[in-house]
Amino acid sequence: MVADEVAASSEPPRSRRLVLVAGAGRSGTSAAAGLLQRFGLVVPEPEVVPDETNPKGFSESQWVVDFHDDLLFHAVVQVGDARPEAWRRTGVFAERPGATGHLKRWLEGQLAQHAQLVVKDPRLAWFLPLWTRVARDLDVEPSFVTMLRPPPEIVGSKRMYYNDRLQDASGIASWLNMLLGTERATRGSVRAFVRYHDLLEQWEPATAAIGTALDMPALGDPTDEQRAAIDGFVDPQLRRVELTWDDLALPARLREMSCSAWEALDALAEPDPDVPALTARLDAIRTAYDDYYLESEQVSHSSAFAAQQEVLRQARVRQPADAAPADVEAPAERGGLGGLGRRVPDSLRRLVPATARARVKAALGRGPRPVEPS
Repeated sequence: MVADEVAASSEPPRSRRLVLVAGAGRSGTSAAAGLLQRFGLVVPEPEVVPDETNPKGFSESQWVVDFHDDLLFHAVVQVGDARPEAWRRTGVFAERPGATGHLKRWLEGQLAQHAQLVVKDPRLAWFLPLWTRVARDLDVEPSFVTMLRPPPEIVGSKRMYYNDRLQDASGIASWLNMLLGTERATRGSVRAFVRYHDLLEQWEPATAAIGTALDMPALGDPTDEQRAAIDGFVDPQLRRVELTWDDLALPARLREMSCSAWEALDALAEPDPDVPALTARLDAIRTAYDDYYLESEQVSHSSAFAAQQEVLRQARVRQPADAAPADVEAPAERGGLGGLGRRVPDSLRRLVPATARARVKAALGRGPRPVEPS
């Protein structure tokens, strides 16, 4: 465990603090959360174990990952969902007693053990309103750190480590949707925007800037022990993917919106940004992206419908004539197309939108129907 436990009873109690580290996957969120760990903030145990994709560790709580996975499953939303509609589907959980109660009990227990927590998960962005509401119910005002990395590098990193078939346009649309929503969800709160490159190249000024923004002066005055631990943790060589916009094949409108959003978000990391002008610019991009995505859905409707029908056709072809629907396959892992997940090629399954997959799954008797927001 990296962080120290809560101060002994002989020491004055520290005020309770919750720092939420958000941002797209592969943007440096693990580095930021791990750095805060080494300043004494606690990542609730058990932690996700390191692997070859993140050898320095994820600085993620397994409970948080599982909690978000369950909510995304019921909302029928992917971790890297590019749909503007996904924000409405996940946002509804901030009002549902089951989700709020479950999170409140867990967070209250964690804060009783540790005065200062850091929570990080690439899925976190979808549920920032839920975390904000629950924290405030517990009289803790959350603060936010949003990591910024050039979008082409994020797409390249995801393709290298998670999905070698990730298409440029899909990856960039996912980044654009997530970062626009994250910025909007943190407005009015104490927050810091941090460039991943700054953190890797010179962590001390980058950390001091976080401390100033979040009113955590200790981040600007590390002890010798903390400095040594962070020097051994922050590794500039972990920036293993370096791509530019010119390395991606993108539709012109998507590239224009994404470049403009990146410029505005990057400007928020400056010492004294013009926040009203930048947020107005991001709002305009949000509106343009919503229109663009709706248009794209309408144009590609035939492809989505054809893919959905092909999944149903294959199910009928492969189903034994005398078998009842429930006997065709054993249950598959959560989020798949029932037993079809092991028979339908991945290339075909990826063509089916998440909502369509859920409807197929429900129609075949494979688990609950998609949750529709009320």
